[in-house]
Amino acid sequence: MRSKELSMQVKEAILKLQKQKKPIREIATILRVAKSTVWYILRKKANTGELSNAKRPGCPRKTTAVGDRRIISMVKRNPFTTANQVNNTLQGLVGVSISKSTIKRRLHESKYRGCTARCKPLINLKNRKARLDFAKEHLKKPAQFWKNILWTDETKINLYQNDGKKKVWRRHGTAHYPKHTTSSVKHSGGSVMAWACMAASGTGTLVFIDDVTQDRSSRMNSEVFRDILSAQIRLNVVKLIGRRFMIQMDNNPKHTAKATQEFIKAKKWKILEWPSQSPDLNPIENVFHLLKTKLRTERPTNKQQLKAAAVKAWQRIKKEETQHLVMSMSSRLQAVIASKGFSTKY
Repeated sequence: MRSKELSMQVKEAILKLQKQKKPIREIATILRVAKSTVWYILRKKANTGELSNAKRPGCPRKTTAVGDRRIISMVKRNPFTTANQVNNTLQGLVGVSISKSTIKRRLHESKYRGCTARCKPLINLKNRKARLDFAKEHLKKPAQFWKNILWTDETKINLYQNDGKKKVWRRHGTAHYPKHTTSSVKHSGGSVMAWACMAASGTGTLVFIDDVTQDRSSRMNSEVFRDILSAQIRLNVVKLIGRRFMIQMDNNPKHTAKATQEFIKAKKWKILEWPSQSPDLNPIENVFHLLKTKLRTERPTNKQQLKAAAVKAWQRIKKEETQHLVMSMSSRLQAVIASKGFSTKY
């Protein structure tokens, strides 16, 4: 790889110091260049009388400065533009065909890199505005405000948790040996639906839906939801928060049903108004992730064992973990504002 060329000012300084009878070692020290470089410059001047470098060999640059700007402009307008599309556009404009590698080099020179686009939920304009308004309104709330909230939600817990990809040491031709493979089942081998709550001070109750429905199903309607609230809210706020509390719940139809709203109004509970399509704001989603991560080390074989393991894992979540997640609300809201209301979850 070639080193960086010396400027004409440095080359002229070498000649000036040489005329002053300075030795090569001293010239190299003064100008902070290699002795071999000083010797080469002096020899070149003596042999050719020139200081400028000869033109370097290689294929001439195929794009002009204007063409480079056009490439960057096309990618700025549409980041999903492919190198072939850029080439076709330039060929139509200036009649020059450019290779994909040349286009990629021009983009790399401007700090662009080809990356896999992250998949995020589609949030409509109305909900983006609601998320932005919520974030701006609550950004400066004190820590005690968030500590007084009881966070609630429902989650699905699969019998067989997804462990993701695993590395394994094996020899060639043994890929399908049982001891070198992991197991998978269709539809996760069964699952349970659970309602749960938590606060900064720790986790609350984990309620399995099929334990409270009359037909032992996991389908929850407004009536089942009201039964859970009636049995669990007062119990958990006394344990986790105290007398002054606020309940957070999302805009699921079970939560916003007229009967549910009348029930909450009769109880005189204060509800945190929550923007739709905002799971990335709810710290209980992260607590559910902790729960499912802990379940990966368990090996339940039926739903009853899964429930018992889930309750134990839920209770093992530390207060420090829930407190850290709740106290991260400020950074979550800042992220929503920075992303102009789009989701920051994925």
